[in-house]
Amino acid sequence: MTTILLGAFSFLITGCKKAEESTAPEVTVKAVHPQIGSISEQITADATLAPFAQATLSPKVTAPVRKFYVQRGSIVKAGQLLATLENRDLEAAALDNKGVYTSAQAAYETATRATAPEDYTKAQLDLTQAKGMLDLNQSIVSARSQLFAQGAIPGRDLDTAKATLVQSQAAYDIAKQHFETIQKVSHKATLENAQGQLASAQGKYLGAQAQLSYTEMRSPISGVVTDRPLFEGETAAAGTPVITIMDTSALLAKLHISQMQSQQLTQGALAEVTIPGVSDPVAAKVSLISPALDPGSTTVEVWIRVENPKNLFKAGTAAHAVITGRTVSKALLIPSEAVQTAADGTTKSVMVIVADGSARKHTVVLGIQTPETVQVLSGITTADTVITTGAYGLDDGTKVKIGADAADKLDSTGADTKPGPGKKDD
Repeated sequence: MTTILLGAFSFLITGCKKAEESTAPEVTVKAVHPQIGSISEQITADATLAPFAQATLSPKVTAPVRKFYVQRGSIVKAGQLLATLENRDLEAAALDNKGVYTSAQAAYETATRATAPEDYTKAQLDLTQAKGMLDLNQSIVSARSQLFAQGAIPGRDLDTAKATLVQSQAAYDIAKQHFETIQKVSHKATLENAQGQLASAQGKYLGAQAQLSYTEMRSPISGVVTDRPLFEGETAAAGTPVITIMDTSALLAKLHISQMQSQQLTQGALAEVTIPGVSDPVAAKVSLISPALDPGSTTVEVWIRVENPKNLFKAGTAAHAVITGRTVSKALLIPSEAVQTAADGTTKSVMVIVADGSARKHTVVLGIQTPETVQVLSGITTADTVITTGAYGLDDGTKVKIGADAADKLDSTGADTKPGPGKKDD
């Protein structure tokens, strides 16, 4: 009797298990077929908006501010006078040096057009005169030598003529040496001395003018005045910023990315910048990719030019940039939500619905990834049905069915018109 009861109980348990297995619930999921399409790498980073150009004006001399011609917020043009400092002492110094320079110019003209030519001409005339006297005395000595030989004149007359010839020779030698000195050294030295004095006076005058010009502060760029910390009458110390001008007609979103990411970028690449307070991302372009790594962070600095014709965006604002990197035109694409990451942090997989209506894990190799879509390099094909929603925590072999809305969407793609797993044939 006991044996019969145990057999009946075992039969009941086995039957219950078979009934449970036959009625195991199906998990409702959403699925898609991988599609062939274009995908672009998106490089994201936080950025700070900086002015396209900026100039901070600091005086080179310490002096009180005489007058400001602009206020904070004033729009200025390149070369416009923005402020002047007290400069009466510098004006006097410039005037004094101008007088010295004018005097040096006159001295130079006198030296080059009068003194030096006169000295040269005089030395030349002295040499000519000395040569004439030498020739004359030589002829006298020659004549008296003949007369003396004939006994016509006494010896003292010949001696006197010879003495005079020696004196004439000495005078000629001195005149010749003086002329050569004038010709080779003195004339050149006189001109160089006059030129040096003129250059020195000119340098002092230009220096005084430069000092005076430092008291006039002009804008080197066109833009808007963003800072003016002093008021008229306050002393502006040399080297201390007095006026800051920014060109905000365009802004530069400056960000840092890894070296590997920078290798995928080219100048002119499209980008979008999200700015706080602005509803839609602003279209922009990459204007600069640094040719060197930042020594501190070993990253590459990238500038994105954001046009700002209406001055809606402010310099210094923190922003978020998305840059379009390399693009693959014929890529196998699936939604990013379909990808699962293993515990090792590197292995990627997806759940695929097989012919018997169960879910099977497929290891995949991914390429370009965006927040919405990823490129699959290997592991699945366009014929597979990839679970997008509901795959998390599924075990291999779990029976699944596609939700009605997902099934309609799957059919509407035209990729699968036959009843698939979890679908009913109408």
